[in-house]
Amino acid sequence: MEKINGWRTKVFVWIGLPVIAAIGLMLGATDLAPTWEAKNGGGTPGTFTAVDEECSRRNCEWHGDFVATEGGARRADVILYDAPDGLTRGGTAEARDTGARKGVFSTTGGSTWLLLTGLTVAGLAAAVAWVVIIVRTVRRRRSADETSAPPTTFAPSR
Repeated sequence: MEKINGWRTKVFVWIGLPVIAAIGLMLGATDLAPTWEAKNGGGTPGTFTAVDEECSRRNCEWHGDFVATEGGARRADVILYDAPDGLTRGGTAEARDTGARKGVFSTTGGSTWLLLTGLTVAGLAAAVAWVVIIVRTVRRRRSADETSAPPTTFAPSR
């Protein structure tokens, strides 16, 4: 990437990469540790009770209430990540609370950990690429300014 040419490339480099970095790091990294903890069987076990299902074009997610098995700690209106097939309104599923911002994780497992890991890695890669491009651009401009400056000459002395 010797020289950044074309408006599409410039838009991607100066707007796209920072946006990808921000989304990946802000959305992915905040719940990355809780997701991996759930994948490895950690967290507080309990029961999720399905209250409402929200569906978009590609997927559906269950919202409901979580009650811990020991201690009875509750979380209301949370998402059940990796919900088991066949869950219905009023139905229950075993879940784990690992401290994710918006939800709890089904004990049946799923691919949420993989999605968040990929999102975080993409955000990190975009941030690193953007910083590298900025540093190279600044160095190239400084180098060009130094080589284009007229040489300093001194008037002959008599």
